[in-house]
Amino acid sequence: MHLPHRVQVRRALIVAAAAASTVALTGVAGNASTPGADVRLTNDQPGGTGYVSNYNINNPGSPVAKDPTLTACSTSRGRENEPTIAIDPRNPQVLVGSANDYCGVYNDGVDADGAPIASGPIWMGYYRSQNGGASFQSSLIPGYPGDNTPYAARAHIRTASSGDPVMAWDGDGRLFAGSESSSDPAGSLKEFGDEWIATYENPGGVNGSHANDGKEFMRSVVVAKGSSAPFPHGVFNDKTSIAADRTNNPSTRGNVYFAWSRFTNNNSNIYLVRSTDHGVTFSNPMLLTTSENDVQGPDIAINGDGTVTVTWVSTLHQGNTQSDAIQYVVSRNGGATFSRAATLTTFDGFDAQDQYVGDGSARDCGSLDNACVSGYHFFRRDSSARSSADQTNASDHNVWVTVDVLDHAVPSQQPTYGMQSPGVAGRSVAEVMTLNVSTGAKSALVRVDNHASGQQTFPDIAVDQGIVHMLWWDSRRDSCYSPARPIGNCADGSIRPSLDAYATAFTSLSSIPAGVRLSGVTSDPNWEQFSGRTDPFAGDYLWVDSAAGRTYSVWTDWRNTRPADAAHNDKRDTDHKADVYQCRSVNADGSITNDKCPTAGGLDQDIYGDLSP
Repeated sequence: MHLPHRVQVRRALIVAAAAASTVALTGVAGNASTPGADVRLTNDQPGGTGYVSNYNINNPGSPVAKDPTLTACSTSRGRENEPTIAIDPRNPQVLVGSANDYCGVYNDGVDADGAPIASGPIWMGYYRSQNGGASFQSSLIPGYPGDNTPYAARAHIRTASSGDPVMAWDGDGRLFAGSESSSDPAGSLKEFGDEWIATYENPGGVNGSHANDGKEFMRSVVVAKGSSAPFPHGVFNDKTSIAADRTNNPSTRGNVYFAWSRFTNNNSNIYLVRSTDHGVTFSNPMLLTTSENDVQGPDIAINGDGTVTVTWVSTLHQGNTQSDAIQYVVSRNGGATFSRAATLTTFDGFDAQDQYVGDGSARDCGSLDNACVSGYHFFRRDSSARSSADQTNASDHNVWVTVDVLDHAVPSQQPTYGMQSPGVAGRSVAEVMTLNVSTGAKSALVRVDNHASGQQTFPDIAVDQGIVHMLWWDSRRDSCYSPARPIGNCADGSIRPSLDAYATAFTSLSSIPAGVRLSGVTSDPNWEQFSGRTDPFAGDYLWVDSAAGRTYSVWTDWRNTRPADAAHNDKRDTDHKADVYQCRSVNADGSITNDKCPTAGGLDQDIYGDLSP
């Protein structure tokens, strides 16, 4: 989720080395899907299908529920990022996605100059498809401020915003959605930093028509409370992960696991809760990190015998030295207890960085207060790790882990910009490895795609029916690509469309096919759509899921963003390289108004998806 600028939590770095034998998956089945036309999940454009309430999706004969938030969402052309997608294993025609959805932000009146006030909710989307991902109906998970349906009373949450969505299906038609949520409904500067989980069920019960799986919102419950303090003070919970057991192990089937990072000032730890009653109640938070305190980004993998593995990224400190690592713990009793944390691999990671023109280090660059010395415009990104395992095969004990690493370092074109350190840039690539949780054997990290150019970032992984499916962002079509500069930045200081979604599928580390381009349009991730139109933000992850013979990927996309023109730009500064369309005017006293046309396309950041190898 996009946090206030200059107080964003430091992300740990990741990646590189390890050794052992490569491991081939068994039980291979032909469940790779053939990519087709891109599909828009976020239908917030005028003339589209709009947003409907979750209540009406499950009760189509009821009076249409409309409130200011849903009304605004239907035509907002707003921002959405950090997508997730989950395929129903009982009926792969049913897919549900989510994202940080800003569609309802401008639903709360105008200021003295007539500019809409950005005080509405940022919330978790609920994007449902019943035709295998060919189209989606857009909605919001109940409980957002202003929700006037009967479902609002089932949402036992206390915050005015939610994000970092994650989703998982069990094997009996239930869908679980996890969230980090923060803002105080009273409008104070406090950031609650809660974690909550929503449960959806089939309204006909476990034996109901599978077309109705995950359709009825049952409840949302808080599983961890942050402390009410201005960020970053107090306790702030963030960086979520969720998984549900759909194996045939009778002692673990139906369990739901949810993990997150808990930040306290400059320290962080990984916690986990589990539910053994289908999301009605959850256990008390369990601490998984007992000898490290600089961690984040947990992910959960469940093997076919019910073994649960949690991975995360960590900065390990020994005396005056530190190393970046992927750590993990394993549970063989349905999440009741976990092994002591162990190191999967250490590595040199990357973290895009620069220096503000004003003061301080920067993890993203834009204009005005967010302008950097280099003059570049770029979104924040760093090494990130994800993991998955095959729940369909009880004899397969492999956990697959992917991470984007710094392939090689090069001098940067501008001395303040870097990926490893100021002045040291380079190229990031996606790699993958295996851990056998039965024997402890680890493979080496292996390149996923050997294309000669372009940055690869934010990889994701899903394993099902013996096939490993991977997704990542790729800038090989960036006409200005150079490892010495950020994605989409040209030598002359201009920016270009530069990112595509790529994917592949394989059964063995020894034979990984080249990536297939999923996105039909190369888009520009560096538009300044945040922090008052001064800063780019792309989110922290993409998502791929595979179940019952269908694989689907989702990504953040800027193909519909409306660029600034000579009349509709940011009149506060002279740097219009990454300006989006906006309507500002100069008052008689020389002051400049806020944007009076935020729904005209300048903030149009969307979630798209496609069938995936």
